[in-house]
Amino acid sequence: MSAGEEDIGETARKLFAGPIEFLKSAPGLQYLPDPTVPEIAFAGRSNVGKSSLLNALTNRNKLARTSNTPGRTQELNFFDVGKPIVLRLVDMPGYGFAEAPKDMVKRWRFLINDYLRGRQVLKRALVLVDSRHGLKDVDRDVMAMLDAAAVSYHLVLTKGDKIKPSALADVLEAARTEAAKHPAAHPTLFATSSETGEGIADLRTTVLEAART
Repeated sequence: MSAGEEDIGETARKLFAGPIEFLKSAPGLQYLPDPTVPEIAFAGRSNVGKSSLLNALTNRNKLARTSNTPGRTQELNFFDVGKPIVLRLVDMPGYGFAEAPKDMVKRWRFLINDYLRGRQVLKRALVLVDSRHGLKDVDRDVMAMLDAAAVSYHLVLTKGDKIKPSALADVLEAARTEAAKHPAAHPTLFATSSETGEGIADLRTTVLEAART
């Protein structure tokens, strides 16, 4: 690497080691922050490990829990990264509650669909999938929503330390095959562990690269 060439991995590491602050929760489009910086959205089934991944990504212990108080589970939560702000992380409400009331599911779908379709600063989405269970129909529904909204997204396997490496490789290959069928799915997939840190550095780099596109 030449003297003037940037190491984007190191830039990403420093960025996520610096200031990161909870900005606000948005229960509807009228509450969204002004679209002034790039946004990267995180989606995933309930209990997929989204909070843990966000905390690992940002080198914090309780960043994601800042906005996960009762009553906020169906809101979009925004976090400013960098000072001055370089990008925003958007924690989307978890989906796939088995016993969720139908009206809650409907509200979730309208909120997410409207956000995905109308947010010009949304650069990329990350769809989190539990390594132990692989893709479910509710994940495919969200992938179809992202396809329809023309929002590029990565599949990110979580809890990779909870299964054997051979099983993880099988789940990753199955996810890759599935992603190839979706027009908005990015070909790069990630296997991560919030416990061991596996894949976290690469994910940081990808988030920063996506924000710059």
